[in-house]
Amino acid sequence: MINLNLHCHRLRSVWLALFVVIIDVSSKEWIIKHLMLHESISIMPLFNFYYTRNFGAAFSFLSSQDEWHRWLLSSITSILVMVLLVIIYFNYTDDKCNNLFYTLILGGALGNLYDRIYRGFVIDFIDFYVGEWHFATFNIADSAICMGSIFLILSKIINNKK
Repeated sequence: MINLNLHCHRLRSVWLALFVVIIDVSSKEWIIKHLMLHESISIMPLFNFYYTRNFGAAFSFLSSQDEWHRWLLSSITSILVMVLLVIIYFNYTDDKCNNLFYTLILGGALGNLYDRIYRGFVIDFIDFYVGEWHFATFNIADSAICMGSIFLILSKIINNKK
């Protein structure tokens, strides 16, 4: 008989991914309702909300391509989501901390996948700047992916040194 409790327990960190998706989608909905496309609101020095649409991948890679890239990027992200779920499931007993990092990446991937499938583009709105220089505009999902990736890489480096 399959121990359903053990299987559910292995995926309990996925709740963090759901939380990331909810915060990401909610923040994007707020931006859509309160800003016009390409409108900027100053939040504090060095930080704006700037509503833009990213039709490509990270840093607008492939954004000038036709509609085919939307489905290519959605397919790649869907495969990544499945791989992350498998990793999280099978790493449960071995590496709970890294599972949290994988889960951040999962939540970010799902948030951007939702946008790409539902809207045909990803909404970006977080704009950091210094003087006239602006960092690439991004969103909560991108932040979760970056944080999860950075923490995962650092964890692997630290564990390899031990």
